[in-house]
Order: sequence, then structure tokens, then C-alpha cells
Amino acid sequence: MNVGPRISRACFSLSLGCLVLASAAGAAEPSSPSTREMERINWMEFREWVPGKINTVLLPLGTIEPHGVTANGADIIAPVAIAKEIAPRLNAMIAPVIPYGFTGVMDAYPGSFTVPEDAYRAYVRAVLVGLAKNKFKNIILINGHGGGQTAILTALTQEVGRETGTRMLVVNWWSYCSDITVAVFGEDGGHAAENENAFIMAIDPSLVHPERYTKEMVTANPSSITLYKDGQGYLKFDLAKAKTYFAKVNEKLTKLIQETIRKWDLAGL
Repeated sequence: MNVGPRISRACFSLSLGCLVLASAAGAAEPSSPSTREMERINWMEFREWVPGKINTVLLPLGTIEPHGVTANGADIIAPVAIAKEIAPRLNAMIAPVIPYGFTGVMDAYPGSFTVPEDAYRAYVRAVLVGLAKNKFKNIILINGHGGGQTAILTALTQEVGRETGTRMLVVNWWSYCSDITVAVFGEDGGHAAENENAFIMAIDPSLVHPERYTKEMVTANPSSITLYKDGQGYLKFDLAKAKTYFAKVNEKLTKLIQETIRKWDLAGL
């Protein structure tokens, strides 16, 4: 009986099995979750990452109102894009956007409306409490709409932060990055003016319609395109500058949030 080949095959199979086991045992753990968007992750994976490996969440907020020749939802599209861009840099999750907001004076335009303040305040408060209950230590509100909405969010973060022991920050991206507007475009911007229009163009050029633009649409008073400073911020539709602006805004916002969390940690908050 010829036993040599059988022994060789058995030894080879055993060695291969050991090799496979060794490879499996040495496999590195994933450095990030399969997705950072809370609505796309399942509860089991969420539990594996939050709060042990991820304790920061980004909450985008916006509203529906006119924005000149770009989307009525620019105040939604911008903070969502920011959150997706900077979440990996901050090791953060992204909460589903709160799209409807406290619009104010421009809710008469077609496709626009506002949520009553009491309803808006109660809903956002419930969302913040829910995120805190999910054990996030840092809740960063990336706000796309100013005016009365900013005041509501600032007050809510102070209230809920104290109640839940959670650290919260409200960021109005366009306001905080006004210096970048001047650096990139050489002048100030405005509501749906060169800076905000460019930001949306960098995200999705198909949402911007130059063929509908006339300078007569631009005013210094509340309208679908409003300038912060007279004569500055007229639309030029420069895609290269738009992309530069988008990148620089996200870089500055990342540094702000990183530095804020670092200072919170140093203070033992």
C-alpha cells in the first residue's frame, strides 16, 4: 500500500488550515464604521462604535426658502455636505438632518414656509435629548440658516447641555467663515450671493442656474439674493473658486470643532 502521498496531502491540509486561522486571528479591526450616517447603520454596529469609539455627532439643520438661482433647500444641502466632508476627520457620526426651520421673512416665496417657533423649539429639543440619551458626549449643530433660528438653537443647546451633561456647539458655517469669503472672492458675500451660491455649485453644479440670473435680482434688503455690503457679492459662477471655497470652509470648520473639543477636554467638562 502506498501511504506516502496520503500523508503528504494530510500534512498540507493541516498546514493550510493553520495558515487560514492565523490570518483570521491577525486581521485588524476596522478603523471606521461601515457608514457614519445614523439612518444607514444598524443598531448592532452602532452599539459597537458609540460611545466607546465615537462620542461626537454632527447634526445638520436648515430650512426651505428662496436662494436666488440655486435650490430652495440650500440651507439644508450645505450643512449636510459639510457634515459628510468633515465627519471622518473628526471621527464623528452624522445625525439625520432637520430640514424644516424657522424661516421668517421670506416664507412668502413659492416653495417656502416656516415652522412655528414653539413647534420647532420642541422638536429640536427632543432631537438633542435623544442624541444625548444615545451617549454622545459632543453634539455639534451645523446650522445652515440664520436669523431667529440661530437664537433658538443657541438657547436650546445651553438648556439641554446643562440638563444632560452633554457638550454642544452651534456653528453658522457662512458667518464663521466670512474671512474665507473675502480671501477667495476678494469681497464680502450675502444671502444666496457669490459665497453661498458658490458653495452649492461646488456640491452640485446642476443646482445652480446662471441662465436665470440678472443683477436686478440682487438687493441690499431681504430678498432671494441679498448683499451684506453694497456692491459686493454679485454672482460670477466661477467653479474653480467655488471648489476652493468649499475646501477652505470645511478645513476651517474642522479645526474649530477639533479645538473646541480639545478645550472641553482640558477643562474637564
